[in-house]
Amino acid sequence: MTPQPALVRRAPGKLFVAGEYAVVDPGNPAILVAVDRYVSVTVSPLAGTGVEMSSDLGPSNVRFAWQDGRLAGHAGDEHSARAGLAHLTSAVETVARLLAEHGRALPAFGITVDSALHENGTKYGLGSSGAVTVAAVAAVAAFCGLTLSPEERYRLALLATAAIDPKGSGGDLAASTWGGWIAYRAPDRTAVLDLARRQGVTQALRAPWPGFEVRRLPPPKGLALEVGWTGTPASTPSLVSGLQRRTWRGSASHQRFVQRTTDCVRAAVAALEQGDPRSLLDQIRRAKGELARLDDEVGLGIFTTRLTALCDAAEAAGGAAKPSGAGGGDCGIALFDAEAQRDIAHVRQRWATAGVRPLPLGSAAEGNEK
Repeated sequence: MTPQPALVRRAPGKLFVAGEYAVVDPGNPAILVAVDRYVSVTVSPLAGTGVEMSSDLGPSNVRFAWQDGRLAGHAGDEHSARAGLAHLTSAVETVARLLAEHGRALPAFGITVDSALHENGTKYGLGSSGAVTVAAVAAVAAFCGLTLSPEERYRLALLATAAIDPKGSGGDLAASTWGGWIAYRAPDRTAVLDLARRQGVTQALRAPWPGFEVRRLPPPKGLALEVGWTGTPASTPSLVSGLQRRTWRGSASHQRFVQRTTDCVRAAVAALEQGDPRSLLDQIRRAKGELARLDDEVGLGIFTTRLTALCDAAEAAGGAAKPSGAGGGDCGIALFDAEAQRDIAHVRQRWATAGVRPLPLGSAAEGNEK
């Protein structure tokens, strides 16, 4: 099939609302919201062979050649060529595997990433790697004439991400794919990778993925979501890996954390579905408490000075707040009565004084067209 002209696909960033850390175990629930800042991926025809990549989150004008189904730099230095482009290259390779199973090869193309999820190269912590992966899968597939459902795009993105690090839950990918507020449960990433290796990507898109579930949720009724950025980037893979290396994992304390977090997420889902703002605020406070207990027991550094100040300022104004995601920096979220605009303005001022920058973010719908 003749490839399409240059096209653009985009995917929104995300915030975790509840369920962090517990969600990395297959089947455990979390709540996420997609935010209205986007990563855009442009795919354009290219003369010759291979793939040329550029990213404002990494290097530019890097030319790759295909070697045994993988992208490698022309100089043969695969590691340096892929540095900073790991999620982009993995997304392209995963779509290429799908095409190869149908007897087709990727045409030559250039692929460019433009992200609004960072400031001068410093990431906000809104899931830029996940958004890059989702947008790249959608763009490359469309460029090659593939028509994919949202779940197929998510599955390809998860296979691409898990090939880099299977510890990530994939919640960011789900939020970037479906948009809005979602309830999410992760599949077993090692199992789906093994399925794709044994039976192929095509079968992995069709087969059941035990543990996986995603469904849309209504936005919170009568509440305003406020987001504060600490200005300090955090590494979610490092924090999650650090937790998994500790003897805490599998202990009675770990089991209590997972059970309490799961109960909290389920209650928060019910509060959203029933339009019960008071209950939702209670569950956000409860989720913060579980993260604080985890931090006290394991010493991961989830609560930094600025994240603690963010939460304290919101609570003092009658809101509910917590770190979003793995903590250790990045962003925190707070929910307030939507009519309490003076209180919200005061909290923003307190955040700024504490070195926390308010980010004007709203919920984003699914975004694969531009």
